[in-house]
Amino acid sequence: MTEVKLTYLERAARVKLMIFDVDGVLTDGSLHYGVEGEALKTFNVQDGLGIKLIQEAGIDTAIISARKSPQVIKRAADLGINHLHQGGHDKLTPFNALLAKTGLTAEQVGFIGDDVVDLPILTRVGFAVAVPNGRQEVLERAHHTTVAYGGKGAVREVCELLMHAQGSYERVMAQFLV
Repeated sequence: MTEVKLTYLERAARVKLMIFDVDGVLTDGSLHYGVEGEALKTFNVQDGLGIKLIQEAGIDTAIISARKSPQVIKRAADLGINHLHQGGHDKLTPFNALLAKTGLTAEQVGFIGDDVVDLPILTRVGFAVAVPNGRQEVLERAHHTTVAYGGKGAVREVCELLMHAQGSYERVMAQFLV
């Protein structure tokens, strides 16, 4: 039996849940430390609006991150991200729990990552995305690589790609393009 190769757009069209890594994807991967030793993160507002737009389009959203950060809890709450898991390099366990919780198959899930800790999820999802400054092992296994870098519009790019692939872009954007 011959395996059918899907294009990245065909894969994007099937996504019902998009999972985001944080460091290197939702941020540029830099950590800034305050005087009290707290790690500070910078998020891109256009990426955030992209997440809100795919939610309007009917795509559920999640964050799975190896690092624990109160800033990520705040950002997820601000964006209405339904599923959040932080802490630990084992990302596969929370991914499997998320599949069980949502009733989705891995083929219905998209994931965007940048480093080797992301590979256990990246190699299982139906739509695997890397950022161009990601590790070579990630780039080689992704179905699609963004033009924009992590923290610099990569997430917005993926969100718009999802909406175009699913035919919801015009409907969702109509509220702005009056």
